[in-house]
Amino acid sequence: MLFDPNDPPEPATAARAGARLKRTSATIRKWSERYDARQLGRVGRQVIYDYRDLATIDGCMHRGEPVPPTPEERDRLRAKRRATALAA
Repeated sequence: MLFDPNDPPEPATAARAGARLKRTSATIRKWSERYDARQLGRVGRQVIYDYRDLATIDGCMHRGEPVPPTPEERDRLRAKRRATALAA
């Protein structure tokens, strides 16, 4: 799993990511199933997710865009949106 050094993964539990995105932790776990959200590992029984990947999923849904099916495609979407924002 290669990461862009300008966009490193940001570890978060389902509860923490849910609180930041104003979603339930159950919603975060469902997104993990549905969209194959990037998981960084486990701490005890808690799964650690990449918050940036979850935020990208949330952003696509908020804008009414299709959610890219893989974490790598969402990485590319984030990089493209960042480049567009910097060019403006």
